[in-house]
Amino acid sequence: MLPRFLHSPASVFLAGVGAFFFIAAGSTEAAKPNVILVMADDLGWGDVGFNGNKIIRTPHLDAMASNGLTFSRFYSAGPVCSPTRGSCLTGRHPFRYGIVTANAGHMKAGEQTLAELLRAEGYATGHFGKWHLGTLTKTVHDANRGGPRGVAHYATPPMNGFDVCFSTESKVPTFAPLRVPQTFGPGASRRIGWDAMKPDEAWEHYGTRYWDEDGREVKDALLDDDSKEIVSRALPFIEKAVQEEKPFFAVVWFHAPHLPVVASERQRKAYKDYPLHERNYYGCVTALDEQVGRLRSSLRQLGVAENTMLWFCSDNGPEGKAKDPGSAGGFRGRKRSLYEGGVRVPALLEWPAIIGKSRTTAYPAVTSDYLPTVMDALGRTEAVSLPLDGVSLMPLIRGEVEKRVAPIGFQTKGVVAWHEGPLKLVFQVKGKDGLELYDLAKDPSESRNLAEEMPERAAEMQAAAKAWQESCARSSQGLDYGASSD
Repeated sequence: MLPRFLHSPASVFLAGVGAFFFIAAGSTEAAKPNVILVMADDLGWGDVGFNGNKIIRTPHLDAMASNGLTFSRFYSAGPVCSPTRGSCLTGRHPFRYGIVTANAGHMKAGEQTLAELLRAEGYATGHFGKWHLGTLTKTVHDANRGGPRGVAHYATPPMNGFDVCFSTESKVPTFAPLRVPQTFGPGASRRIGWDAMKPDEAWEHYGTRYWDEDGREVKDALLDDDSKEIVSRALPFIEKAVQEEKPFFAVVWFHAPHLPVVASERQRKAYKDYPLHERNYYGCVTALDEQVGRLRSSLRQLGVAENTMLWFCSDNGPEGKAKDPGSAGGFRGRKRSLYEGGVRVPALLEWPAIIGKSRTTAYPAVTSDYLPTVMDALGRTEAVSLPLDGVSLMPLIRGEVEKRVAPIGFQTKGVVAWHEGPLKLVFQVKGKDGLELYDLAKDPSESRNLAEEMPERAAEMQAAAKAWQESCARSSQGLDYGASSD
């Protein structure tokens, strides 16, 4: 078993070189805020106007930034999608709950999700879009793992606290999400994308399905932009909660701009002078942005925008090949890397009741911070029983602090990254190469290794990172639950 202090809220506990983090009890400034977690898929830090992109049109995200809090240093907990998604719902690092890469593992029964916590507080809970935290059917061959081949990893949104869902196991095309053209045009690819199909064009099933909360396949035609299809299911859920005077928690996880990228004829017209892959990429990002605008407008029309925490981020950096159009914004690395381009992602919070005017922060934050922040906003930190890696961002949101005390750790495929303030250490688990130490405040492109200039500091950070790794390893054995849990 873990030490008893790991199961009690406290602000920060530092023991020797190890570090464990908890949420501090907070006061409720607004009664039970609604919570929406919006996430793009493979959207790079530099793919949005509010981070300086001059090609891709994102007016609604830019408007959201001008009305809320923009994070210039926000991280996905993993450099690929599934690990990050789990961190959003648990407040924990992926190596604690066993989803360490895409298409592997599932959300364990012993985990305590944000949906479960909020449902216990009287919230309506809904998941819409990409799930990627387990398979959604035991019988039908579906997506990457669904059906008889993936029964051991069957773990659906309703099994994890969601009342309602319109969810896929994994990726789909970003337009007419169930369909692939039978005949591909010049330059088109089943993996990369194609220009949007006409409704009467010959097609075959893509192979990934949408499922509802009762485990039924959604067999609607789904002929529109995938981001629009997702929001079209999320809005009735929100409207119903408002009518019933219930606070709501909505997870809106878009597939865009993950491959295969497809844009509608209307959206790609704005980018008609670009090659196929680029006009589809840019167009599907603009389509996603349009649906963020539709969501924001609906919240205002329903009279609940003021007290809704509307979060936006990406699940990791842009697709890993340099020829892909996604932009890491000048940062080193891309998807699958723990360098900044792989995990530093665009991020926003709009919450008019608390954030009175636009501001930008360099405070380091991570997707694991969602759960402790929301529970702190409710004044219900004591409801959290498992050790967390995230910390509450409420002091930052209220404008009380601008510096993070708690480190942020990352692991993936034999590589560890450890952030303490502006310093970042990178090393291989088996120690094949030397330590890399960067000062991100002075060197955001990670071009100058300071490990030889600051050997003692690098050694201290590596010792803290290794102690954290050991803590994650104990969690992955099920010890946080009191017994092994699958």
